[in-house]
Amino acid sequence: MNTKNKQLYAMVVSAALLAIGLVLPFLTAQMQSLGQAISPLHIPVLICGLCCGWKWGLAVGVVLPILRGVVFGMPPFPTVGLPMAFELGAYGVLTGLLYPVLLKAFRQKNHLPAILAALAVAMIGGRVIGGAAKALLLAVGIIGSKSPYTFAAFFASYFTSTAIGALIHIVLVPAVVLALEKARLSPLMLGK
Repeated sequence: MNTKNKQLYAMVVSAALLAIGLVLPFLTAQMQSLGQAISPLHIPVLICGLCCGWKWGLAVGVVLPILRGVVFGMPPFPTVGLPMAFELGAYGVLTGLLYPVLLKAFRQKNHLPAILAALAVAMIGGRVIGGAAKALLLAVGIIGSKSPYTFAAFFASYFTSTAIGALIHIVLVPAVVLALEKARLSPLMLGK
């Protein structure tokens, strides 16, 4: 497959993941605390970065929370949706950049170690970037908050309350990516 067709295919897969991201939170809509714990918007972005590369991962990561917030009101925009756009955009970029590098570094037919390493770095980095973006947006007055945004509040909202979701992502995302690669449906793996 030539480069132009690979990019077109990556765009189609990214659009499908964006659509999945728009509807996936409806599965947990009746239990908002479950939805916050699972973080369903994160799943398609992580898959997109791993399968389609950093550019498409960034695009889906930034667009998904903003579009969903504007269309469906969740996540609330801009208070939650805007910082989330930074977080998810970082997920897409980090997974998309790290995965190909780690594949070469590990030199294994088994891609699982590279996927897990890319996911771990992206999930930590994305949360840090999301928290920093929220602090900056609060500082310049773009978003507001009823309570002070301390380090403890950052850590609780980006790490403690999302620990269950992170564990689910560590199990679910590699399974989906490996299945897409095995079925030769991952744009990054076409022609390899």
